[in-house]
Amino acid sequence: MDQSLKPLDVAYSGAFDAERQRVLRNTYALLALSMIPTVLGAWLGVATSFSLFAGNPMIGFVAFMAIAFGFFYGIEKFKHSGVGVLLLLGFTFFMGLMLSRLIGAVLGFSNGVQLISLAFGGTGLVFVGMATLASTMKRDISNMGKWLFMGVIVLLLAGVANIWLQLPALMLTVAVLSVVIFSAFMLYDLKRIIDGGETNYVSATLAIYLDVYNVFQSLLSILGFVGGDND
Repeated sequence: MDQSLKPLDVAYSGAFDAERQRVLRNTYALLALSMIPTVLGAWLGVATSFSLFAGNPMIGFVAFMAIAFGFFYGIEKFKHSGVGVLLLLGFTFFMGLMLSRLIGAVLGFSNGVQLISLAFGGTGLVFVGMATLASTMKRDISNMGKWLFMGVIVLLLAGVANIWLQLPALMLTVAVLSVVIFSAFMLYDLKRIIDGGETNYVSATLAIYLDVYNVFQSLLSILGFVGGDND
């Protein structure tokens, strides 16, 4: 190799590492900020007994998907501007509203606050574990994405089927598999940022937020199912 090119290679590598660190820092900062509208949305939903599924669950599901994908489209379209950040925060508020039905049900247990705290702590441990693993592992896991996506499709179909079946065992199975799949998705999405595969922090935050949200929701469902105390 021409010795004169080495300083250029070092400079390029340093700039690339700095960019990845910038995206990761901004992603963590925006992810932390997104928790505020999520909590506000959940609080408002519990206070007003909000439920998109109160009437016809299937219509509610279709409405949820339409609103969610509308947000996805807008966030991706404006991800390079402040509008994308505002849309992301609006989406997290909406997701807080959607979470309020589950939180309200868990708060109906005498140990509801404890269960929510356990789910929150468990989600935090999963996030820290996946972030640590993503920053230390050398293995390329880019091919894992398509398998995880297929797993999400299966979970979605099972969840829709259970709208009619109403099988507690199926609900619990879906929740357990969701924890596993979205924990793996968290690792995958964090590794993409660290490896330079994702260079926009708004898109990165959206992906990781969905991972964290689904892990928390699933853990809370499991804890409410197996540990809810009606006394």
